[in-house]
Amino acid sequence: MECARIAEGKKGTDIVVLDIRKIAFITDYFVVVSGNNSKQLQAIADEISSTLKGRGRKRIGMEGYDAGAWILVDFSDVVIHLFHEEMRRYYELENLWSDGKKVRWQMKAEAVEE
Repeated sequence: MECARIAEGKKGTDIVVLDIRKIAFITDYFVVVSGNNSKQLQAIADEISSTLKGRGRKRIGMEGYDAGAWILVDFSDVVIHLFHEEMRRYYELENLWSDGKKVRWQMKAEAVEE
């Protein structure tokens, strides 16, 4: 998933991609990312938004940007949740959507070296 790779490039941590197509109609995927502070989370949100906009994708909405503790970026088929670590532990979004299927998004190390 491109959003997960972008977040990783901005030093996002504990990145999880959930396929929720079979359990919800609101979106296809959740991308859940942790960050150390609001500036980092805002930078990740900005980079994801900018990159996808440059590829012709339309952002539906963004919530929580100013507070920076939990930023939600909605692209309709994928919703990105950017959490300050304490907020992520508090809301336990992955547990709430535990029926979703985790998606492998990282390339294998040997594929990168080739």
